[in-house]
Amino acid sequence: MTSVFEEQNIPKAIFRVGLPAMLGQLTTLIYNLADTFFVSMTENPDMIAAVTLCTPVLLIIMSIAAIFGAGGSSVIARLMGEGKNTDAGTTLNFCGYAMGGAGIITLISGLFFLSSVAQIAGADTGNFRYTCDYLWYIFLGAPFIMLSNGFVNLFRSAGKIKESTIGLMLGNVINIVLDYIFIIPFQWGTAGAALATSLGFACSTVYFLVCMLREERRGNELFVVSPKHFHASRTMVWDIISIGVPGALITVLMSVSNMVLNNYIAIYGSNAVAAYGIAYKIDMVPIMLSVGLSQGVAPLIGFYYGAEEKRRMSSAMRCSILYGVLLGALFVALFLFGGNQFAAAFLHEESLIQQAGYFLKILCLSAPMLGVINMVTSYFQALGKAVQSLLITILRNAVLFIPAVILLNRWRQLDGVIMAQPVVETVLTVICLALYVAQNAGHYSVQSKQEKSAHA
Repeated sequence: MTSVFEEQNIPKAIFRVGLPAMLGQLTTLIYNLADTFFVSMTENPDMIAAVTLCTPVLLIIMSIAAIFGAGGSSVIARLMGEGKNTDAGTTLNFCGYAMGGAGIITLISGLFFLSSVAQIAGADTGNFRYTCDYLWYIFLGAPFIMLSNGFVNLFRSAGKIKESTIGLMLGNVINIVLDYIFIIPFQWGTAGAALATSLGFACSTVYFLVCMLREERRGNELFVVSPKHFHASRTMVWDIISIGVPGALITVLMSVSNMVLNNYIAIYGSNAVAAYGIAYKIDMVPIMLSVGLSQGVAPLIGFYYGAEEKRRMSSAMRCSILYGVLLGALFVALFLFGGNQFAAAFLHEESLIQQAGYFLKILCLSAPMLGVINMVTSYFQALGKAVQSLLITILRNAVLFIPAVILLNRWRQLDGVIMAQPVVETVLTVICLALYVAQNAGHYSVQSKQEKSAHA
């Protein structure tokens, strides 16, 4: 079969890289929903609230992996486009060991500051114990959480799309099975949910390591496992960090902004936090599918950029943005007409169902805009444009979102807090389109000058 990077049909190439990534993200979402679903069967709002409060912490742990996963992925794809496979393999090796080291540091520091992290996350006297139970097992699994999430991106950039998807789905399926066992028969509550998550990522990590050893035995220069191949040149580390840190900040700042949001929602009680948590988890379906599409296409964009195939790169971007917007619009229609029915799958009290359904109808309005925002962000990461990627991240989660939560809370109280997301995403979509048009115009300007020089 033709390599996906050599595929001439752009929509087909997007399908080959985007669909597996979207399916992988969908299974990630399903395991997140499974956590909430099985915990909700306890009919304890404090437990549901604890899972909601811990989600930003889990995302921060994943974001540390993104420094080397997303950053390394961008560098590897561009090196492959330039034909430098040996350098790409050295980069992948470095990223693997860096993620493992970062995971161990996170494990130690997380357990040491466990109570402080729970308080910062927004835990109150009712859900503090459940929040700490969840965080304990999440921090224990931090090395596996980082390695698994990082390898998903690294394998994808190396062209191992099938293995990337299988590894992601394997961990999530194991997580879901263990969720049921630990929460229902064993009745371990939030601790069981977190333990299932960590064990799922551990199994996924083992799968990726086995795949790497197999590829190394086959002589694939992109996959070298031995520490003797560990090489951390200043240039390589800078290339990874300069892209990885903005990529990681996307999740970190999103988590921080979610903590601010959770603290404001907590003013209105645990029931409000629980209702929002359910609405947000359901709304994660279009969010994760959009993220999967953008992450799947990113290595393709990076390869085209490294190979100086600018027109194919622009065509891939236009198609991907269109697909993302149409997908988001489909979910807006679905949630506007069936919001309460989706909420009823996770909640049992009628008042909570009505509130969660109402929240979902507000949150889903930003789904089409995510097709633009996520794709443009991935575009700049793929090109190694750290400044633009960082700018979008800071605008989204700090400059726009946090002030919007504060101001809208004063204006419309709880309704205003929930409205912050679609309001901010609307403004940010316009900004992203402007940045993309400006960058793309620059590409064609340079290309035009090169063509004139060649003819002369």
